[in-house]
Amino acid sequence: MKILVIHGPNLNMLGKREKAVYGTVTLSDIDLKLNELAKDFGVTLEIKQSNAESVLIEEIQNAPTKEIDGILINPAAFGHTSIAIRDALLSVSLPFIEVHLSNIYAREEFRHKTYLSDIAIGVITGFGADSYFLGLRALVNTLAQTRK
Repeated sequence: MKILVIHGPNLNMLGKREKAVYGTVTLSDIDLKLNELAKDFGVTLEIKQSNAESVLIEEIQNAPTKEIDGILINPAAFGHTSIAIRDALLSVSLPFIEVHLSNIYAREEFRHKTYLSDIAIGVITGFGADSYFLGLRALVNTLAQTRK
């Protein structure tokens, strides 16, 4: 099983930005733990981060040719603004889980809606880095169920 992990804009700044909201964990810390969990689950990860919407769209569009089975995505602010990322996810028809570090529903009103949540398998929000780890577990379990 192969999973694409997508980190959206500004996530490369984790550990440096808005520590009261995002904590002190870095993206490297998250990636390291994701890879450890993936190994435990017997899955392979391909991990990409970009601040550019077009790069994320191309990663999504190329996923089927890389034999990706599912996507774990933290679209960050693009979740609230990008119909293009939504369309890319719909175009590849791969199951995906949306994650957010902060509780988007406890923040500004404009963060309460994402363009991805209604087409995702599920959304995990507000658990800091654990949102990713819970999301990976849920995605692996869902993919395993569909293979039976």
